[in-house]
Amino acid sequence: MQERFRTLRQAGELGIVAYLTAGDPSLDATLEFVLALAATGADVIELGVPFSDPLADGPTIQRASERALKSGTTLARVLDLVQRIRKSSEVPLVLFSYFNPILQMGLEKFASTAEAAGADGVLATDLTPEESDDYRRVLGAHRL
Repeated sequence: MQERFRTLRQAGELGIVAYLTAGDPSLDATLEFVLALAATGADVIELGVPFSDPLADGPTIQRASERALKSGTTLARVLDLVQRIRKSSEVPLVLFSYFNPILQMGLEKFASTAEAAGADGVLATDLTPEESDDYRRVLGAHRL
């Protein structure tokens, strides 16, 4: 991902960061959407991990999370999706999540699984900088 931003900066160009809620309407559809976005010029893709109580998100993402959860999407299945994407694309992928699903999985297990799947970064949208020391240390050790 850093290389992508470096290339854009050197060319004096702006990048396109696309966001999708993973699993809306299905994980198979999300795979197709990601590959289409990558093929048409998205520089980075954020994969939103659906959460049952996305209070900080607007109504569009709230509804997308509801649909994704109804289709059976979980953090583990989003990580599997990242691995499937990597079979066809090297577009930088950032997991966009609330901290609770990461914490429930276990920080170390999440980080090692995300790294092995091929994720490039993680945004835990509700984790404050003051409380993020362990998070940053563990994810950094896994090159996320």
